Amino acid sequence: MGSIVMVSDQSTVGVSGFFRFDKLAHFCVFGLLATLILRMLSTERKGLRNGLITALFVSLFGISDEFHQSFTPGRSVEVADWVADTLGAITAVWFYLKWNWYRKLMESGLKKASQQEERLSGTPAPVDREG
Repeated sequence: MGSIVMVSDQSTVGVSGFFRFDKLAHFCVFGLLATLILRMLSTERKGLRNGLITALFVSLFGISDEFHQSFTPGRSVEVADWVADTLGAITAVWFYLKWNWYRKLMESGLKKASQQEERLSGTPAPVDREG
């Protein structure tokens, strides 16, 4: 989140090539943020409630980011940026909750880390009941 705020505080953002499509960049960055937040929530229960809370939080952060830009010289507020932020968050939450392959891809590092922790400490790691 700090990186987003830092970029938001710049008068000009140097983007080139593929990411000239700033709506796509908003969609991807805020989708990644939603995925990371959802992963931080309880690993035992990744239900609709956590997904809605995550999408709402990321959407509100997108609004605050646009508001923050209104105070930065050379930057402007664009509702379309906030829409891209929110759609990225909703899409990422949906993938994470509904598509097992996406969730497993995002959590593959977690399982390896918990197995290593279990070996080092001798205590069993929490069991992921969903998959």
